[in-house]
Amino acid sequence: MPKPFRRLTLALAASLCCLGAGAASAQVWRADSGQGTYHNPPLYADYPDPDIIRVGQDFYFASTTFVNAPGLTLLHSRDLVNWDIAGHVMPRLEGNPKYDLADGGDYRHGVFAPSLRHYNGRFYIAVTPVGHNTRLYSAADIRGPWTMHELDREAFDPGLFIDTDGKAFVVTSIGSDGTIRLLSLNADLTAVTDDRKIHYVQGAEGSKLIKRDGWYYLFNAIPRRLALTVSRSKSLTGPWETREQIDDTTGGHQGALVDLPDGGWYGFVMRDAGAIGRVTNISPVFWRDDWPVWGTPAAPGRVPDLAAKPILGEPFAEPPSSDDFSGGALGRQWQWNHNPDDSRWSLSERPGFLRLKATTAHDFWNARNTLLQKGQGPKARGVVKLDVRGLKAGDACGFGTFGKFSSQIVLTRAPNGQGALSARLVESTAAGPKTSPRGEARAVRLGDLWLSVDMDFTTDKTALAYSLDGRSWTAMPGDFPLAFDWRTGTFQGEQFGLFCHNPAGGEGRIDVDSFTLSKP
Repeated sequence: MPKPFRRLTLALAASLCCLGAGAASAQVWRADSGQGTYHNPPLYADYPDPDIIRVGQDFYFASTTFVNAPGLTLLHSRDLVNWDIAGHVMPRLEGNPKYDLADGGDYRHGVFAPSLRHYNGRFYIAVTPVGHNTRLYSAADIRGPWTMHELDREAFDPGLFIDTDGKAFVVTSIGSDGTIRLLSLNADLTAVTDDRKIHYVQGAEGSKLIKRDGWYYLFNAIPRRLALTVSRSKSLTGPWETREQIDDTTGGHQGALVDLPDGGWYGFVMRDAGAIGRVTNISPVFWRDDWPVWGTPAAPGRVPDLAAKPILGEPFAEPPSSDDFSGGALGRQWQWNHNPDDSRWSLSERPGFLRLKATTAHDFWNARNTLLQKGQGPKARGVVKLDVRGLKAGDACGFGTFGKFSSQIVLTRAPNGQGALSARLVESTAAGPKTSPRGEARAVRLGDLWLSVDMDFTTDKTALAYSLDGRSWTAMPGDFPLAFDWRTGTFQGEQFGLFCHNPAGGEGRIDVDSFTLSKP
């Protein structure tokens, strides 16, 4: 099928579930009601550790990506409700061979809790990769390119703050301690000139600083009880007063405030949301005696599920999802499980297809070049069309979920050339990955195949199916759970994953014709 026609087919398939809403939608969740209100979360997916700023009429959102590559996702919005991916700060992760999946990789570490600011025409990001000193990235355009300077120390969850006089600071605290320190930076944000203790909040981390009407406000996450506090002072060095704000039962536990063009303020906060991961909510905020109060005067102290949009009149926007791989670069919705081996994938060897060549790995968890896209709530179906004629003996290639539980449809080829299809469940445990087959393998022709993965975050279950023609589907038997566990897995919500690996390496491959996201 010619690519232009396939693009139309993908667009139609993605829009069938949303015909009643007017414009075609590629996502399965739409926060914007179209009637001047929105539902939380604006993005029903794993966008944790948020930091949101405003520059003129535009809002920008930085989020954690751990060891996914490209790393450190940036999003853009005009109204805090409708978001699209602007790009990523790090094309590849640098500084640790584990980022290339050496020695078992580094799934639960990497890059998290970035802090984003803008001053004098430039964007600045502070982030501390696990085991490294704090890095300061800078760019004139949110899409990059970004330059980086590394400080001489490690500031956990660094909160970058640039005061009205242009002086820059980093505020930091480790939850196991609670001591909050203020690092003063030099004029070009490349070196620390002072480091002092300014406050103590038991269990505090994820510190963020803002300024309003002469007051400094210091927000801190308290992960041990999933709560958010705010402290205020007339001076950055204190003394500080501290009050409780909200928690995961009332809206979230890590975030802060962003100012609106009209002078108002809005809150953003992360909430643990089960197998989908950690979602970011937004909330109206009002002020009482110069203290921020989340929610509305009629319902204070709670992030609303439904609220009036902070800014009206902006068009609907969303991150891309469905893909026919006809472009010259991967779509911005895709990330790899670690830094990819660029010799083992291609968009140009067969134009219009993503070619995944088998990487050398003894199991899935240690295989490079698993291509990922965030799972979408509350329910989502991902369908891939594959050409599997290029499979070789020993290959294990296919499609499934990726996370604490990775439920997968696996395609193999026997030495006699016969193709087989089976299901497996890979569970991440403290002792290492545990792989369990689900049902018996079945013979299939090695030609065009369609694989389907349903994620239902209302039941925390996955359903797997395959088709020989894209119309008639056969379900794979077995129990396929979804889960989020901060002690194992990837420290992220469940994701869709395309994979291809072989213990002996070789030249086997699959060609991915398309990925389509829709409601089940």
